[in-house]
Amino acid sequence: MIRIKTYLAIFISITGLVMANNTENKKAVFAAGCFWGVESTFQQMDGVKSTTVGYIGGKVKNPSYELVCTGLTGHAEAVEIVYNPNEVTFEKLVDTFFELHDPTTLNRQGPDIGTQYRSAAYFSNDDEKQIIENKINTLNESGKFTSKIVTEIEAISDF
Repeated sequence: MIRIKTYLAIFISITGLVMANNTENKKAVFAAGCFWGVESTFQQMDGVKSTTVGYIGGKVKNPSYELVCTGLTGHAEAVEIVYNPNEVTFEKLVDTFFELHDPTTLNRQGPDIGTQYRSAAYFSNDDEKQIIENKINTLNESGKFTSKIVTEIEAISDF
């Protein structure tokens, strides 16, 4: 009987470790101006496995940079982040997003002007949407910014 309990305890322990290490990575997408600076910040975070720059939210499939710059495609410059939720939370990613840009300027970040430089946070489920909304409400109520946040909140679409 002791042997069975020992084997059972080892099996449960090993199964728990495998399940803990088998967590699927998740994706998050943020637009906060020129994607190179945004990408650099997220690349340095623990738990971020990879980043990709690209365009989201437009009506043209696989647009060029030149086409996006016309403002006619509706795309935003964005960063797709693949992360391990056991190492970094979606909420921490959202916090970082709001720290690295001015979310109160419409279609502009620093010298970059145009709809492709808008502030936008994208969600893949209702929990993520709620986290983004709560952060915006908290920041607006905190008085950290002199203007209201204009960040768009949208479901993740083709990237």
